[in-house]
Amino acid sequence: MEVRLPEQLGEALKKPRGVVFIPDVSRLTSASQVLIVRCLQTQEERPKLVIGLSGAVENARSKGTLREDLLYRLHRAQVDLTAEGMRDVIAQHRARLAAEEATRKAEAERVAAEKAAQLKASGISMRSSGSSRMRSKAAPRATSPKVTRR
Repeated sequence: MEVRLPEQLGEALKKPRGVVFIPDVSRLTSASQVLIVRCLQTQEERPKLVIGLSGAVENARSKGTLREDLLYRLHRAQVDLTAEGMRDVIAQHRARLAAEEATRKAEAERVAAEKAAQLKASGISMRSSGSSRMRSKAAPRATSPKVTRR
């Protein structure tokens, strides 16, 4: 999602996935730049940020159009993909995250199977048809006759 206006930024940063592209961060207000800083500081799951700046960093800093705290956060988060072995590190990180997700999913399935077994042992059966409504063993309710007017 491309963000050119400050009004678009807040909603874009709330999404835990995706990419937020800001073509020129110096054109955003100071309050909008604070939103980016808070996102980087506090949101563990956040979209990937691709932030551009027209002109030199020092010029934007001296003019006051780029906040110091945002510059600090961006400098720390900068990644040089051309560095030796960086792509391997990223691939290993993604593989680790995928393995952790698979482990969490397997654990959730194991817990669900245990609960189903406990319910079955206690005499309660669960239907796997996808219907979450409970059905009574009583006879179905008679439907009222259709009334038509002439």
